Parts: sequence; structure tokens; C-alpha cells
Amino acid sequence: MTSPALDAALADIDTVFNGFTSPDETGCGRCHLPEETAYLRTPNVRMPVDVVQMYLFEVSDHFDDHAAAMRRLLPQGARAMADGTLGYIDMGCHGLSRVDWRSWPAEQAAAIDAFLRAWWQDALATAEPPYPIDEIFGVCATIAGSVTPFLDGWPRGPVADRHLIDCADEWLYDLLNDNSPFSWWYDDSEETGVAELRTWLAGSGAARLHALGEYDLAVRSELLALPHDERWAHAYWESAATTN
Repeated sequence: MTSPALDAALADIDTVFNGFTSPDETGCGRCHLPEETAYLRTPNVRMPVDVVQMYLFEVSDHFDDHAAAMRRLLPQGARAMADGTLGYIDMGCHGLSRVDWRSWPAEQAAAIDAFLRAWWQDALATAEPPYPIDEIFGVCATIAGSVTPFLDGWPRGPVADRHLIDCADEWLYDLLNDNSPFSWWYDDSEETGVAELRTWLAGSGAARLHALGEYDLAVRSELLALPHDERWAHAYWESAATTN
């Protein structure tokens, strides 16, 4: 069961993007079947989920009008992301991260923003969400072009705290090596997003991990505040090696 907020966000996506098409779409003749491309030109017809998945993660130059195609896909695509029927969400760059959806009419941009926030909050409240929690965070952040709404809205409680532990464990290897933990974030906002994640995890995130008794994760998170060389010369690593 999804939360009332997510149900409302999905209903709004359905309403706002109802009937949209990419009317002149010809598709990629080498990658897409004619009947698949026809779905993009046809309103209010359900697509097979594998076609929705293919188009959501297709590169933008395979469309005549990528933004129009994303609008056509949104009602089914958002619902499949939320209920786990999409199959995967971290095997390619999500199409919404490749279009400037914030420049769309206000009600469209607001509907997408509300969906991302509600989907993230629903995942944090679910012990076993349909996709790994770090993948959901990554998709939300790359589509939004920011980590801030999803870090600021991280509630406390047994389930959300468990997800914080899992995310920190996934993120720290890359962050400690000054790499991005996001596989599919390619635009100019990635550098800012990674820096903001590093700062949050070294501060508020580390404090929460300490409070949860996750000493090792907390200390490694705090090391993110240090320059690279100081980070790896820290006495923690010697004590960790001795302990292990």
C-alpha cells in the first residue's frame, strides 16, 4: 500500500499529463518497432510496461521530441516507478533527468516535484521498498538535479533510520575516494549534489549514525569533512585495521 501523499501525487500526474502525446514522433527505426513508436503518438492508450521502461531510459537523440515523449510516458511511468513494476530504475539515465522539466508549465513542474518528494517519503516509510533505497534516492536526486529536498526530508524512526544506514554504507566508498555515488547523473548539477551529500553526511548524517550506535559508519562519514590526504592519513584507519 502506498501513502496518501503518494496516491495524491500519482493522481495529480494522471490528471496533469492526461492525453499528452508526441504527435510527430517517428522513433528510431533501428531500436524501436513501429507499433512501439505509435504508442507515443496515441493518447490514452496503455503501453506494455517493457515499452514504458525502454522509452523512460532511452537516450534523448532517439526521439524527435524527447520532452513530449516524457510527458506521454509520465502517468504510467510514475506509477510503475512507485509500485515497482518498472523492472529496474538504475540501469540507465532516467529520461526526466535529460529534459528541462522545471521550465514546463507550472502545474506540470509542480506535479513532478510533488511526485518525487512523495515517492521518496513513501520509500523511507517502507521496510522493503520495491527498489534498493539508494537507487530510489539516486533517481529522485538526478531527476530533481538536487539532493537537498531528499536529505532535508529524511524523517527519524526505525525504518527511515535503517534506510539511512544502508544508504551511508553504499555511498561512503565512493565519497571517501572523492567519487560520485550516482551512476547516472551527468549534468552540471552533479558536482554540487555530491558536495552537498558529502557535507550533510559528514555533519547531520554522522550525528544521526552516532545516535543509532553505528560508530564505524559515523566516523567514516565524519572523515568526509577532511581533505583527501588527511582523510586517508587519519588514525581511524589504523585502528580499523587492527580491529579487523
